[in-house]
Amino acid sequence: MKNPFITVTPCPFFYLLSFSPYASSFFLKKKHKSQKLCTTEKISLFIFSFLISITFLVISFLLIIPISQNSTTCTLISPTSSFSTTSLHGPVFSASLFSTGSDNENEPSPSKIAMVPLPVHAISGNVSEEERALWNQPDGEGYKPCLDFSIEYRKASAKISKEKRRFLMVVASGGLNQQRNQIVDAVVIARILEAALVMPVLQVNLIWGDDSEFSDIFDVTHFKRILKVDVRIVSSLPSTHLMSRQTVENKIPHSVSPHWIRSRFFRQVMALIFEFYFPLLQEEPLFKIFWFIQLKEEGVLVLKGLDSKLSKNLPADLQKLRCKVAFHALRFAAPIRELGDRLARRMWIEGPYIALHLRLEKDVWVRTGCLTGLGPEYDNVIAKIRQSQPEYLTGRLNMSYVQRRLAGLCPLNALEMARFLKALGAPRSARVYSAGGEPFGGSKALHPLVAEFPNLVTKEMLAKEGELFPYVNKSSALAAIDYIVSLSSDVFVPSHGGNMGRAMQGHRAYVGHRKYIRPNKRAMVPFYEDTAISDELFGKIIKKLHSKSQGQAEPRANRRDRDVIAQPVPECMCKQRTGIF
Repeated sequence: MKNPFITVTPCPFFYLLSFSPYASSFFLKKKHKSQKLCTTEKISLFIFSFLISITFLVISFLLIIPISQNSTTCTLISPTSSFSTTSLHGPVFSASLFSTGSDNENEPSPSKIAMVPLPVHAISGNVSEEERALWNQPDGEGYKPCLDFSIEYRKASAKISKEKRRFLMVVASGGLNQQRNQIVDAVVIARILEAALVMPVLQVNLIWGDDSEFSDIFDVTHFKRILKVDVRIVSSLPSTHLMSRQTVENKIPHSVSPHWIRSRFFRQVMALIFEFYFPLLQEEPLFKIFWFIQLKEEGVLVLKGLDSKLSKNLPADLQKLRCKVAFHALRFAAPIRELGDRLARRMWIEGPYIALHLRLEKDVWVRTGCLTGLGPEYDNVIAKIRQSQPEYLTGRLNMSYVQRRLAGLCPLNALEMARFLKALGAPRSARVYSAGGEPFGGSKALHPLVAEFPNLVTKEMLAKEGELFPYVNKSSALAAIDYIVSLSSDVFVPSHGGNMGRAMQGHRAYVGHRKYIRPNKRAMVPFYEDTAISDELFGKIIKKLHSKSQGQAEPRANRRDRDVIAQPVPECMCKQRTGIF
């Protein structure tokens, strides 16, 4: 009882004892004191009771071992407790960070990072102070990647990385970056359950009709190699498990903890044991009980609808694992990576550039409940779709368009983004890369932005004839190309946050604190509405509003419930000399 992780919940063994023949014989004797059993019956009852009790002890042992890798036997980790965060600070990385065969583990190199951007440009020559301020990179305050897993984590890895009995399957849905988030959480959940992870399945995207598989988008060999000391990853279920009883879970609450996941998984095991205990005992030999336990021990758990369900506040080792998956393991497949790198070099060779993630697609306007800024003709199209499919509308359903806009829930359109860039000091000659899908309204939607920044290009404009042909109607691959080009930009600006915005925020911090500017839409909207305000005053206001949000390493601990993938400090980045670079 000295262990603070021990809860008041008793071990499953005591529940089993309450059903044992010992207990039954005890109550039988109290109830029938007047009855005397013959010597032979007493001996038979004793032998039978002894065998059953031994059986229960073995069953309890099998159930408890998977739960208690990092805790005392017969305990559950309480919701308020955390894993040990003991770390090995120093110049040597732990073996759980990378495993690449012949590479020297004592000298981590940038090549081990999933995607390394091109270097930022040095600003020199005759440029204004305003323009220089735009291109200057934020102060990283000495933070560098440091995925130093604890001793306890590395000890547990020896068993977990060789798991061959239990398997986790995950179906990832949504767009590319939404799928990436779910894959990250899938690895973490597999680690929590101490199960092997079957290569994630990418659900066919109903909006874009993309039927890409995991291997079409990501480097499978790299994914397995980087994570092989953390979780065992297999391409498919082994033949021994193809007919295993599967538990399908598609209704997971939001922000579930590791404790909830363990309790849910093992509570199902216990419930099934009690459900089947007496029928098996009465009708079949005792070995059937062991067969049933083996079935659950060697079962398959299928998770669907995993998006944003795992808690953002996890123990330190699991947060580090999230970063390892997102920034190291999830490298895009070679053809996508090579094309993305070519396009990035074509942008980079001409000098510094800004990458914009414009959320102007039709589905974005439908889901946000906002006006397009293109006029009544286009707004009516969106309104009709929204009325026929109200389930697509996200956020607060009872808010009007004006309320949504004032609350900062609407994307910046092309005109608003042009004013924003000008206010930040971007010159008319600035080179701008537009990431994102086909805008609703086509070229008309981009016209106000192109009018102010004529050097605006898209991947379609950068690519040579035939280079994008393999990815026609492959929205995930096209989004991956946008991701690569955007990562190498000197400045990144999202028009509406979202999954790519958060991923880019954290990834840019992780690879060298590259400038990331998130528009403060809630604070800006009143000034956008004020037609009397001058451009000079508007510029001063915008600069002041964003003076502290230029990509500095803001600790996630200061804002709980923030994703460590977007804010990797302090769990995944520190000031000790254990960084990757």
